[in-house]
Amino acid sequence: MAKEIENPCISVCQLSGDLCMSCGRSKEDIRKWKRMKRPEKMAAVQRASVRLKD
Repeated sequence: MAKEIENPCISVCQLSGDLCMSCGRSKEDIRKWKRMKRPEKMAAVQRASVRLKD
């Protein structure tokens, strides 16, 4: 069985517009996280990682 994708939240929410500046996720990704399937979570984590590097 595949390992669960870890939630990137670090419990320091700093929203700027539609993005959290702490974890890099969008408000939509944060809201949908618990209902996302594994591939969706992987994509959300990848997008967040790219945002945090910018």
